[in-house]
Amino acid sequence: MPFVDVDVAIEEQIQCSIRDFFAKEGEACFRDVERDVLAQLLSRSAPMVIATGGGAVLRPENRMQLKAHSKVVYLSASPHEIARRLQRDTQRPLLQVDNPLQRLMDLLAVRDPLYKEVADFVVAGGGLSATQVAQRVAMQVELGTPG
Repeated sequence: MPFVDVDVAIEEQIQCSIRDFFAKEGEACFRDVERDVLAQLLSRSAPMVIATGGGAVLRPENRMQLKAHSKVVYLSASPHEIARRLQRDTQRPLLQVDNPLQRLMDLLAVRDPLYKEVADFVVAGGGLSATQVAQRVAMQVELGTPG
């Protein structure tokens, strides 16, 4: 299936980086664009794999659209694992703080219940390779059993 990263699609639409857009327009405006791009992708009839940004679940309308128009796989990982993976990342506006690990813990406290609310499947990705995670996702989707 084709793969679409919502963040890449957003950057194509806004014609700049998400980080620059955040700095100029703020998070609320970014979330409006994110909502619109996600709705456009979910309305397509062709099957595809869509990678949402981490905050896509914050808006109730996004969660409703995801539940209504897709199978949702929540790839979960601990804040420590995410911090390790993103330790050199300078493009995520919400993590450009003095204590990124604490920010990740705070974000996960809000987002985890929302991810679980919308998820058809939960796959714990901590300590696994991308291939192993993909195999787990494929197995759960094929079997149709929640994670």
